[in-house]
Amino acid sequence: MTHRAFGRRPVASACVAAAAAGLALTAAGAAGLALTRGGTVPEPAATRVPAPDGPAAAIPWPGAADHVAAPVRLIIPAIGVHTALIRLGLTPAGTLQVPTSTTVAGWYDRSPRPGATGAAIIAGHIDSLAGPAVFFHLASLRPGDRAYVRRADGTLAVFRVTAVRTYLKSRFPTSTVYGPAAGPQLRLITCGGTFDPAIGSYLSNVVVYAVATAR
Repeated sequence: MTHRAFGRRPVASACVAAAAAGLALTAAGAAGLALTRGGTVPEPAATRVPAPDGPAAAIPWPGAADHVAAPVRLIIPAIGVHTALIRLGLTPAGTLQVPTSTTVAGWYDRSPRPGATGAAIIAGHIDSLAGPAVFFHLASLRPGDRAYVRRADGTLAVFRVTAVRTYLKSRFPTSTVYGPAAGPQLRLITCGGTFDPAIGSYLSNVVVYAVATAR
């Protein structure tokens, strides 16, 4: 597994697996070592945050030309996530970029914008040597929980969680996660499962599936 420098900590080149622009991208690891995973530090409980104000944007008809503003912020009340969103592209090696900070998540800008038809991809770190990161509690989401994406024009895309899955990176279902989707959908991705200190990486990915909803 190829690693990149992240500060002075070894981290993997990506925390997701992707297929975009005709390229098959392989799954890679998470950020840093997980002190909380090792049991030396109690895992902090998720703290709820308020849902954002404002009406939800209209859900476009399937197949319609979707012109929506770029995402700028992600709010997931059930797990206390309230983060700015940065843009993620591809590395020269063809792997998905990861956020340069563990405190923010990133939108993969070759996926649809949240609220447009298709599966919008947002990725974030689970933890680092400093402790929990932005998506530390992602795996604790449950069907029915809401995720809100604020866009640059002030509109709000609202998504309802339908499933939470954990996949071994060696068996990551690339086409299911990154392939075409009917209507506006959202995929939230981080690392999870067992942490292997020998390679400095988690062995699995957590993927949250969500669909657009009126509220």
